[in-house]
Amino acid sequence: MPIDVHAHYVPPDLLEKVRDRGAGLGVSVLGEPPACEQCLRFAHGLQVRPFPQRLVEDPAARLENMRRQGIDRQVLSIWTDIFGYALPSPQGTAWHRLLNQSLGHWCARHPASFSWLASGALPDAASAARELENSVRQEGAVGGVVAANVEGDNLGEFNLDEYWAAAVELDVPVFIHPAQPDPTPRTRRFALNPIAQYTFDTTLAVGSLIASGVLDRFPRLNLILSHGGGTLPYLAGRFDCLLSRTDRKATGNVASELPSAYLRRMHYDTILHNPRALRFLADTVGTDRMVIGTDDSFPPADHDPIGSLQAAGFDAEEIGIIGTQNPKRLFHL
Repeated sequence: MPIDVHAHYVPPDLLEKVRDRGAGLGVSVLGEPPACEQCLRFAHGLQVRPFPQRLVEDPAARLENMRRQGIDRQVLSIWTDIFGYALPSPQGTAWHRLLNQSLGHWCARHPASFSWLASGALPDAASAARELENSVRQEGAVGGVVAANVEGDNLGEFNLDEYWAAAVELDVPVFIHPAQPDPTPRTRRFALNPIAQYTFDTTLAVGSLIASGVLDRFPRLNLILSHGGGTLPYLAGRFDCLLSRTDRKATGNVASELPSAYLRRMHYDTILHNPRALRFLADTVGTDRMVIGTDDSFPPADHDPIGSLQAAGFDAEEIGIIGTQNPKRLFHL
C-alpha cells in the first residue's frame, strides 16, 4: 500500500465559495473558467499565479494518475502559496477554516484513497493550534501543514509553541513545505524559484527551529520535511561547524546539541530526482526516516516514485518501509 505524503489538491468548490464569501475574507478569484485561468488575489496585494489544471482536477483523473504512479493513497495538503499568512488574524482564521472544511469534505467523499493535512493561520499560534485540534478531532485530518516561512521570516523567529504543543498532544506530524508566491528578484527567471528558493526555504526554516530550541522543547514533535529536507542533510556539517564556532548569544543559538544530532528526529520525503541523492539521504538519516513524496499537481512532480527508489538501489523490503510502514506509523493509518 504505497502512500504519498506530499501531494497537493484544491477542491474546485473552494473557488466557488471564495466567489461567494471571499470579500469578507480578504480573498478574491480572478478569471472565469473555461475562457481563462483562475488565480487568487489577497487584499494585502499578493496575486498568486494561476492554478495548475491538475491542482483542481476531477477525482477520476487524480485516481488514474495515482494508479499509474503505483500509489494507493495520497495525504493531501492545500497549496501553501495560498495560505495568506499576511491576512489579519480574524480573516486568516476564517480563511483556513474554509480551506480545511473544503479539503476535509472532499477527502471524506473518497476515504479509501485520500487523507489530508490541516493548515492554520500560523502567525496566530493559538488560532492555528485550535484549528489543528478541531481538524484532527472532529474532521479526520491526519496531521498539520505549515509554510516554511511567515511572510519572509523564519519559523524559529515566532513563538509558535502553542501550535507545536498541540501537534505533540494530538500525536500528529507537521509537514513543512516551502512557499514563495512572489519570487525574489534573483529567482524570477530560469525556474530558480522552485529549484533553489524552495529548497533553501525549507533549510532556513529547519535551521531556525533547531537553533531556537523548538526541537529541544518538544522532543516528541514529528516534522516531515519536503524535497528531501532541502539542503539540510548536505549542509549538516557546515551547520555544526558554524554553530559550534560562533558566539551562541550573537547567533541566537540555544540548541542543546549540534544540528546534525537532530537529523534523525525528522522525516524526509523522497522528491530529489536523483538516485545518488536519495541514497545519500538514506545513508545520512536512515530509511526509517524517509517517506514517499511526489509533489503531485506541479511540474517538479516525481511521476514514478517507486521507480525512483528502485533506481537508487532500494530493495523491496526497504521500499515497503519507506512507502508503507513509515507513513502508516506517522499518520496512524
